[in-house]
Amino acid sequence: MAFSFSSISLYHKALEQSTTTVQTAVAHYLQVIERQQHLNAMVAVFAEDAINRAIDLDADIKAGKPLLPLHGVIVAVKDVICIKDQPVSASSKMLNGHRALYDATAVARLKEAGAVIIGTCNCDEFAMGSSNETSCYGPVRNAINTQHVSGGSSGGSAVAVQAGMCMLSLGSDTGGSVRQPADFCGVWGLKPGYGAISRYGLIAYASSFDCIGIFGTNPGDIERAFIIMAGADERDGTCTAPKDFYRQQRPDNGTPARIAVFEPTLTLPGLDAEIKAQLTQQIAAIKQAGHTVDMLPFDLLEYIVPAYYVLTTAEASSNLSRYDGIRYGNREVSEPALKQELTAFYSANRSAGFGTEVKRRIMLGSFVLSSGYYDAYYSKGQQVRRLLVDQFTHIFDQYDAILMPVSPTTAFAIGEKMNDPVSMYLADIYTVLANLTGAAAMAVPRFTHSNGLPFGFQLLVKPGNELVLHRLAEQLAQC
Repeated sequence: MAFSFSSISLYHKALEQSTTTVQTAVAHYLQVIERQQHLNAMVAVFAEDAINRAIDLDADIKAGKPLLPLHGVIVAVKDVICIKDQPVSASSKMLNGHRALYDATAVARLKEAGAVIIGTCNCDEFAMGSSNETSCYGPVRNAINTQHVSGGSSGGSAVAVQAGMCMLSLGSDTGGSVRQPADFCGVWGLKPGYGAISRYGLIAYASSFDCIGIFGTNPGDIERAFIIMAGADERDGTCTAPKDFYRQQRPDNGTPARIAVFEPTLTLPGLDAEIKAQLTQQIAAIKQAGHTVDMLPFDLLEYIVPAYYVLTTAEASSNLSRYDGIRYGNREVSEPALKQELTAFYSANRSAGFGTEVKRRIMLGSFVLSSGYYDAYYSKGQQVRRLLVDQFTHIFDQYDAILMPVSPTTAFAIGEKMNDPVSMYLADIYTVLANLTGAAAMAVPRFTHSNGLPFGFQLLVKPGNELVLHRLAEQLAQC
């Protein structure tokens, strides 16, 4: 029985009509994963568990039970999100061999809704990177051009959807780590508003920025998964909105939208000329379709990347301090190391366990939090963040969404930026705004560059308007 997938709703119709089975779907995706190993997108595959789960779900259908909301939906999960009894390493030597003791809330809710977790996806180490080249498992390759990066840090999750290894995948987005790889791979990518989906079971990078996000081939599937995962969780104090809250925002597709565009985002010197031209045409098409688009000044653009990296590295240095070889993480167990004094023991464990980029961010974060520099860097970063939040609150009082590029360029070549971390950081200029302000954002695949690689645009809306975002993104992509 041949299997093909275009949407969850059509897949469920096929299950109801007995023209396919969950077992057929699982077998199909396991074969695709096997064929696509060269992309290095998956770090663990749960074949036996997935097959057994499929057998149970098919038995429920034969018994006449109604389909669950995500019945038989095949999902891959980024290697920073806990799945009970399965390996979770944050793609780092520091957590080599570690197995999760519990399900993340997002994973538990997917399972309850009938999803099949097929495996975990490669990512930048501890989600720190923009190209998926810092992983201890090696880089993830873009399925369109394997000499180019997948984007990061959720590159494995993006490629898993791009290359047809699953129906949906989970990533995490701290500064664009869902939207940028989605853009590089030509798939849809959602970063929910901060606190919409519980972070319980997500290995922390920067706790006031981290969000669990979703990759899919269409916004309807992403919306279905989002509704299942979103809502209050007593184990995450930042996740408090009732689940029904996210079902209430239903846009009227017949009402013209009010879109804001920050003028400097289209005049940035580093923006690729083709991306600028296509987005300019897209804006014109949106206007012609009857929507309002206003170009707005924005004088904080040059501050957002420095503020983001000051604040996130500060939080990272705190969050990763627990990985010392005693409480958590890699231990250099040779007899001489165990006899060292404590500081040297910690240093040996952390030096061996962490990669270069993680060490760089820990050191930067420790510096900006240190005595004498706290006010000059960390406090100033928080002030910039406050100004951004206030400005976005004002804008969202007048506009439904903000439209901007996702990345200044299409996917770059593997190795191109690894020796220039500043250039890598500056490439996040369009994505970090949503994380600094807590806004919800979605990467919308739209175009193909003359180099053959995909790109699109992103929409940002105020937190809590995720369903408005899904519908508006789909609507504007057709303009």
